[in-house]
Amino acid sequence: MAGETRTTVYLRPQVYRALKVKAATTDRSVSDLINGAVIEALREDALDLEAFEKRAKERSRPFEKVLQDLKRDGLL
Repeated sequence: MAGETRTTVYLRPQVYRALKVKAATTDRSVSDLINGAVIEALREDALDLEAFEKRAKERSRPFEKVLQDLKRDGLL
């Protein structure tokens, strides 16, 4: 565990029980499962930021205009 940081996380009892079951059935530790979930969430955030950066120069369209167009076309 060298180089790892210890922390306290408060989980709902039902979530903790499910996590313990998953850890036991996948032969992984609760810490491994939590680390994996956090890394995946951060990876998704990085992808989202990348997508925002790629589209930053695109023209924007007010949401109100989108709603008007949908109503005009009979979709709302």
